[in-house]
Amino acid sequence: VARTVPRRRPPASDMGRGLGLLLLLLALLAAPARAEGGSAEEEVEIEVLHLPEACSPKSKKGDLLNAHYDGFLASDGSKFYCSRTQNEGHPKWFVLGVGQVIKGLDIAMMNMCPGEKRKVTIPPSLAYGQQGYAQGKIPPNATLIFEIELYAVRKGPRSVEAFNQIDKDGDKKLSELEISQYLKEEFARDGKKRHPSAHDEILADIFKKNDHDGDGFISAKEYNVYQHDEL
Repeated sequence: VARTVPRRRPPASDMGRGLGLLLLLLALLAAPARAEGGSAEEEVEIEVLHLPEACSPKSKKGDLLNAHYDGFLASDGSKFYCSRTQNEGHPKWFVLGVGQVIKGLDIAMMNMCPGEKRKVTIPPSLAYGQQGYAQGKIPPNATLIFEIELYAVRKGPRSVEAFNQIDKDGDKKLSELEISQYLKEEFARDGKKRHPSAHDEILADIFKKNDHDGDGFISAKEYNVYQHDEL
């Protein structure tokens, strides 16, 4: 299941606080988890439980979502996951459509708006397939049911806005100096104590994972892996 969320819904100001560093690290460091491939015939069943009168913006691939969800086994209704009991009850942040959650949830949460609630049924091929997920108490070939409440839809870390925020000189590529400065600013804003080597280690890892041609820069093409914006 997704690796992330809450006990109560936090204020919008709290949810947005310190997101800059989270966005950068999600974008440039996190390797997305892969869901098992599914059968083309099987689909996710979606039941909308609540739809706000003002339904905007609607979620799309690459957006950063904040949500709570409970997971149940369709076979007996037993609950195997509750985001509200993890991470001190905070809702989960994740990027939609890139494999940070199981494939069925990536599909189920497309075109969803803040405040919307859904009940979704996910076939095994779009969840944990024939292997199951023993750690999560999910048996092989299990159909899963999730009850989801979406709180926020934000521009994702690979958006034009995020790129331009780092690209100070506007040359459509990110230098080590630009990303280094961005990291320093976000570390200062975040306020958490870190080992002095953390900055250099993160900077090196960012370029290792994103500078595919080894030219010392992260180009717009190398950065914009979700391909949903124009740079």
